[in-house]
Amino acid sequence: MHTFDFHRGRRLRRTAVIRDLVRETIITRHDLIMPYFVVETADESFEKPIGAMPGQFQLGLGALSARVGRAVAKGLQAALLFGLPAKKDERASGAYAANGIVQQAVSRLKADYPDLCVVTDVCLCEYTSHGHCGMLSAAGEVQNDPTLDLLAATALSHAKAGADIVAPSDMMDGRVGAIRITLDENGFSHIPVMSYAVKYASSFYGPFREAAESAPAFGDRKSYQMDPANAREAMREAAADLAEGADMLMVKPALPYLDILHALRQSCDVPLAAYHVSGEYSMLKAAAQNGWIDEKRTVMESVTAIKRAGADLIITYFAEDILDYIRE
Repeated sequence: MHTFDFHRGRRLRRTAVIRDLVRETIITRHDLIMPYFVVETADESFEKPIGAMPGQFQLGLGALSARVGRAVAKGLQAALLFGLPAKKDERASGAYAANGIVQQAVSRLKADYPDLCVVTDVCLCEYTSHGHCGMLSAAGEVQNDPTLDLLAATALSHAKAGADIVAPSDMMDGRVGAIRITLDENGFSHIPVMSYAVKYASSFYGPFREAAESAPAFGDRKSYQMDPANAREAMREAAADLAEGADMLMVKPALPYLDILHALRQSCDVPLAAYHVSGEYSMLKAAAQNGWIDEKRTVMESVTAIKRAGADLIITYFAEDILDYIRE
C-alpha cells in the first residue's frame, strides 16, 4: 500500500467520454481553409491528378465549382485559390488580368456559393515565364520595388472579382503596404490582407511545384523567402507586416515551424494562419498508402498540434477529409 500521495492523471483518461469532456484543443470546420488549383482551359470539366499529391487535382472552372460544392455541402467555409494560366510572360500579366483564371474562379465560386469565403493567393510565380515571384533585373536578380505595383494590381483585380481576403505570398519587402494602399484608394478598404508574413525557403514545398507548375527556371528563392534557421527574424517580419496594415498573419510551413507559430502567438493578438504545406501532405499520404501509419489519426494529430501551437486558421490539403472525420 502506498503511503504517499501522487497525481492521478489517469482518472481523466479512463473513458472516451471523459477524454472528450476534458479535451483542450478541438478541430472544427471553422478552423479549415482548403487550397485548390484552377487551370485556364476551355474544358471546364478538366481534372488532372497531381502525381506528387495523391487525391489533389488541377481543375477547370466547372470541375472546381463541382468539387467545392461537395466540400461546402460537408461544411467547408473557406477556400484558397491558386491559378495556372494558359500563357506566362516576364511581367506575369496573367496575374492581374481582369479575366485571368483566378479572377474567373473567384467570380464563379462567389456566384455559386455566396457564403463561401474565397481567399486568393497573391503572387507572380505561377504567371512569370521564369518562375520567380518578382520582376527580374538584366542580371537575373529578383527586383523588390518594381514588383510591388504588380502585386498591388493583382490584389486589386482579385478584390474586383469578389475575393473576400487577399493573401500575398511573394515575400517582397513592403508588399503589404502597397496592397493596402491600393485597395483603400480603390474602394476596397473592407478587404482583409492575410499576409504570408513568415514564409520560409523550405524543402517541404516540393510537390507544390508540380501542382502549381511554378518551379523557378533557374536559381532558388532563398534571397526573398526566409532562412529556416532563423526565429528572431520571423518576429521582425511579422511586426513589419502588421505595421503596413496586415489583418492576419501566416506561418508557412506549419509542422516544422510550430515553435515559430507559438512564439508569434505570444507576441501578437491578430488571427494567425498556418499552412500545412504540400510536402507535409505528401509524406503523410505516402506513409498511409504504405500502411505505415493510420491516415485519419495521424492527420488529426497533426492539425491538432498546429492549432494547439496557436493557429486560428489551418490551410491544409486534408481539409475535405477532416470535414468527414469530424462529422463521424
